[in-house]
Amino acid sequence: MTMNEDIRYTIALSRILVLYPAVAQLLYREFGSAQAVYENRNRLTETVPDCSQRLIELLQDWSEPLLRADEEIRYMTENNIEAIPFGSDNYPTRLHECADAPLLLYYRGNANLNARRVISIVGTRHCTVYGNDLIRRFVADLKTKCPDTLIVSGLAYGVDVCAHKYSLDNGIPTVGVLAHGLDTLYPSAHRGIAQQMTEQGGLLTEYMSMTRPEKMNFVKRNRIVAGISDATIVVESASHGGSLITADIAQNYGREVFAFPGPVGAEYSKGCNQLIRNNGATLITSADDFISSMGWTTDSLRPQAVERQLFPDLTLEEQAVVDALSKTNDLQLNMITTVTNIPIGQVTALLFSLEMKGVVRPMAGGTYHLLS
Repeated sequence: MTMNEDIRYTIALSRILVLYPAVAQLLYREFGSAQAVYENRNRLTETVPDCSQRLIELLQDWSEPLLRADEEIRYMTENNIEAIPFGSDNYPTRLHECADAPLLLYYRGNANLNARRVISIVGTRHCTVYGNDLIRRFVADLKTKCPDTLIVSGLAYGVDVCAHKYSLDNGIPTVGVLAHGLDTLYPSAHRGIAQQMTEQGGLLTEYMSMTRPEKMNFVKRNRIVAGISDATIVVESASHGGSLITADIAQNYGREVFAFPGPVGAEYSKGCNQLIRNNGATLITSADDFISSMGWTTDSLRPQAVERQLFPDLTLEEQAVVDALSKTNDLQLNMITTVTNIPIGQVTALLFSLEMKGVVRPMAGGTYHLLS
């Protein structure tokens, strides 16, 4: 099966199950590819015994979705859009861990979606002078202390666009996750900054062309913003809002959530103060706070619990874990298990042994970092 055929069937399956991303991913994992789902659509119960009659009915007719997929592939080819299917090398590994991750991402840009460090910065569309100043100082300090960071947001008004703007100003790659296809841009006022982002970052979406920015799409988009990142930072938020949804999703994914506090009673600090009060986020006041909480200080400054052996003797299983982290560093436990095909209980023991040998270090967010 060619890459185009794989993408063609993946687009079609995503279109059929657009309202059920977790189901689409389950089927993809069970059958190994979207084309295999198509070929086995009349025998679903043999592989997925508890699948519903509704699912069986949805997967019967692929004619329109496949035609639409052909149109989309032509559009991508003509407009320099990369298709990133689930499980491919370019697919964000952090997002891959999430049960409702999209089967396919559409991407225009040059940033590494599997950068060593990825954070999302979110908040209100009504960013105040206080919030703007927090973002400006935070991003500038992050550039100095963690220059290999990718900053993700949603390219909306307010906090989002400030995060992208200051990332560009400081030479940090930044990716905007969109709630529509790459044939349009919402809000259109951000078209200029979006163009700069394709040259120093990128634009990412799960939606094919001709998908309008419907309200529901923005809510779904939030799970990608949360899932693609090591940590989500809420700068300003009212007592209700999309950024609080993103923070909640991030927490459910087992990711770190941080919030800047604001003045008591200030309309667009209520959400952040509420998150902190309810232990939904860790309070930070600066990039230093954040970096320290994440354990992202440079290795030379970190206290070493165990001196690293120069040539540690590794078992075959330990070497398999090291090889996995050599390819993609800072993986979570379940991803190491998936990549190495070693049971999770055994991987836990191996990681402890490697930590004692000074080969790996546990990081915030449940990831493990291979020391150089």
